[in-house]
Amino acid sequence: MPQIRVDLSDDLYVSVKEHGLSPADLLQAAIQDELRRQELSAETEKYLAELIDEVGEPSEAAMAKAEALVGRIRTGGTGEAAG
Repeated sequence: MPQIRVDLSDDLYVSVKEHGLSPADLLQAAIQDELRRQELSAETEKYLAELIDEVGEPSEAAMAKAEALVGRIRTGGTGEAAG
């Protein structure tokens, strides 16, 4: 199996060791997750391009409605940031 050297900050190294975690396992999982995220992002961009080709760009009114909905979701409908 190929090997890669990774440098960690002192505090990160200590935390990994304190929690009994395997740096190799963590790195493999992180790389797999990132590759999957990039794959899904590319698929999403492809789908959106196909959708725009099929139905056209959204209108300004549709974009405003979508942005308002996102705002309500982010604030939990209260007008204040959720979190």
